[in-house]
Amino acid sequence: MAGNELSTSTSPYLRQHADNPVAWKQWGEAAFAEARERDVPVFLSVGYSACHWCHVMAHESFEDDATAAYLNEHFVCVKVDREERPDVDAIYMEATVAMTGHGGWPMSVFLTPAGEPFFCGTYFPLDPRHGMASFRQVLESLVDAWRTKREQIDGIGASVVQQLGARQPAVGEAVDAAVLDRAVALLQGDFDPVDGGFGQAPKFPPSMVLDFLLRHHRRTGSEEALAMVTHTCERMARGGMYDQLAGGFARYSVDKQWIVPHFEKMLYDNALLLDVYTHWWTVTGSPLAERVALETADFLLAELRTPEGGFASALDADTEGEEGRYYVWSPTELRELLGEDADWVIELCDVTGTFEHGTSVLQLRSDPDDLDRWNRIRSVLRDARARRTYPGRDDKVVAAWNGLAITALTRAGLVLDRPEYVEAAVKAAELVRDVHVDGSGRLHRTSRDGAVGTAHGVLEDYAAYAQACLTLLAATRDDSWLTLAQRLLDRVLQQFVADGTFFDTAADAETLAWRPQDATDNASPAGVSLAAEAFSTLASVTGEARYEQAADQALAASAAIAARAPRFAGRALAVAETLQSGPLEIAVIGAEDVAAGDGQEQVTQLVRTALASAPWGTAVVQGKPGSDVPLLAGRGLVDGRAAAYVCQKFTCRLPIVLPEDLRGELSTAR
Repeated sequence: MAGNELSTSTSPYLRQHADNPVAWKQWGEAAFAEARERDVPVFLSVGYSACHWCHVMAHESFEDDATAAYLNEHFVCVKVDREERPDVDAIYMEATVAMTGHGGWPMSVFLTPAGEPFFCGTYFPLDPRHGMASFRQVLESLVDAWRTKREQIDGIGASVVQQLGARQPAVGEAVDAAVLDRAVALLQGDFDPVDGGFGQAPKFPPSMVLDFLLRHHRRTGSEEALAMVTHTCERMARGGMYDQLAGGFARYSVDKQWIVPHFEKMLYDNALLLDVYTHWWTVTGSPLAERVALETADFLLAELRTPEGGFASALDADTEGEEGRYYVWSPTELRELLGEDADWVIELCDVTGTFEHGTSVLQLRSDPDDLDRWNRIRSVLRDARARRTYPGRDDKVVAAWNGLAITALTRAGLVLDRPEYVEAAVKAAELVRDVHVDGSGRLHRTSRDGAVGTAHGVLEDYAAYAQACLTLLAATRDDSWLTLAQRLLDRVLQQFVADGTFFDTAADAETLAWRPQDATDNASPAGVSLAAEAFSTLASVTGEARYEQAADQALAASAAIAARAPRFAGRALAVAETLQSGPLEIAVIGAEDVAAGDGQEQVTQLVRTALASAPWGTAVVQGKPGSDVPLLAGRGLVDGRAAAYVCQKFTCRLPIVLPEDLRGELSTAR
């Protein structure tokens, strides 16, 4: 029996466990072959680097020599990073929820050597407490059952695989205007009119639902939809879940008022929320929306960008073994640091012991009456916080989440006139292109330090990154982004679609106990929702009916969820809103050399107006006459000046040269 094998992994989460006395194996056939040879079950532990309870279970059990020795003797132990292998996580989380009624991380699953789950759970404490068996008690009972009830265990595992593997996803009718109206009504019924958001604690930022509601408002004028967005965005941005010193959102709020967060910061949350606040600003012009969008983008660039130009996955919730220690303040600390300014800040930021040990997370429930004073104090607090131990960073680059960040940064950079955001988006896209896409056209999910990981991309990787490439067509004149997006999405049609159904893994990917397929927009968008968006955009840019059909097919996979549980179909509903609005295509044609004179500024203004005024998600492309992008074909300058063409299914209205005229034209096209 070999020892711990995690030191060679590209996953920071797995490497965190490389020094455990547990003889961890990486996921793969070798681990299951050993289990068959030894005739022992597989203990599968799934987590991620920013997971607080993953750290707790590691410290209590996986670093304990006696527990590790028992595990090594009676099990083959496999550690999986859920962010690196979402396919493995998905199928065994499905089993965990089916068998226990709930899920979460760390996920602890016990498998037969055939990969069939027979016992599932999440966190198990080292010692019994609160009615929970200890981890050692669980292990001992399973070892006894393996010896004395083997036939029953094998039967349980086979039955789980048969039942879950045979389930067919519900496919509803088209997501039409009636479904969209019904979704808004259902969301109103679940809306919290006091604190914003939906449901009770814990509250997760409903970024995709907010995007849908904004798109619905733009199409229909619904004030109810806009009110839900405005109240939720304001409450989230002014609470403790938002970092009032450096920008960026924590994973979720443990309470319904958005006061105390679960402190980990995830790339996908911040990418999605950056896009929402940018979109909210284009609709309302809210100064708060603009400030939060800019600060969130700055957070991405300052704290999550890697040396290679990509974006890291997450910042940890814990520092020095304590959750939130990096972010919280006590009145005593503030008085020592700020002197006579302390009482003003204590009142302004509600430092009243909202967290543990008399500390508080800073809130900003109203704008300060002296902004210059606040900005000066904010700088002092940032400098003081920088002297604390910084949270651990999971610096692997995930293709899907970088795709979300590239799209959000490109839109924000263009709309808010921040070219540095677009530059960062281009560099991240180049990293994924150069490192993650191999010679055969296969997309790999992760990289770290510029070295590609072993995990193949899943549907969300292909779709989110392809959409990012298509979004870059609004910011660059590089037609190769279209070529790459088309190649990736053609591969999706070849590898991820069977019998009219989208799967989350490719046909030529590793065979698992069953093939995962989930249309739920949850913490991040479902792969099939992202596919609907990307295919719709590609259809708008190329005019090819097969991509339009693929978008409709992908959207149909989410229709049943959208109709009955819109909170879990936010991205699908948002895509459906864009389709219901047209969709439009906007081609901006500039001179051969737009750098000459004021040509570039005119192109930039037209693109900015197009993105800000058209329905969110509209395909916007800039280029020069003679471009290889089909949407630009046959479009020319007007009296030597840049021009914008507003089109629908490649039928275009008269060209427009002035941004204000384009804005007026688009106001009638919503």
